[in-house]
Amino acid sequence: MTSWHFYRARWRGADFPASPEPHALELWVRLRSGAPLDGFEEVEPGCHVRTVPVTECDWLHFVTVVCRWRGETFQVHGERDGHLLLEYLGGSVVTARALGLERVERGVWRAWAPRREVAELHEEVMPINAENHHF
Repeated sequence: MTSWHFYRARWRGADFPASPEPHALELWVRLRSGAPLDGFEEVEPGCHVRTVPVTECDWLHFVTVVCRWRGETFQVHGERDGHLLLEYLGGSVVTARALGLERVERGVWRAWAPRREVAELHEEVMPINAENHHF
């Protein structure tokens, strides 16, 4: 897995990796496809893009990858040399310190953990209501 945080949209019955793209009067969504599709422009080899108003999409979601490590819940932020960069989602400074996490800013604790020690990797999906969000 290479993307740990991303947007996904459903347009015309198919799911696409997506990016919000604000326009003057409304939100549009930039859809990406690895294969050529009608109305998509090839912007580089293997990357085809089409921008549509968010109102043409069935839905827009923000997806993050979360996991369990040493009994606690974390969000995954990266991968390097068989290790995952994990950010603690609990609110306990005591627990963060007991886990040996590094404080990167107030309330943010991270660690590189061996991937083999990480369990329950899964996507968490948050629906985006475009009318209530400014991108």
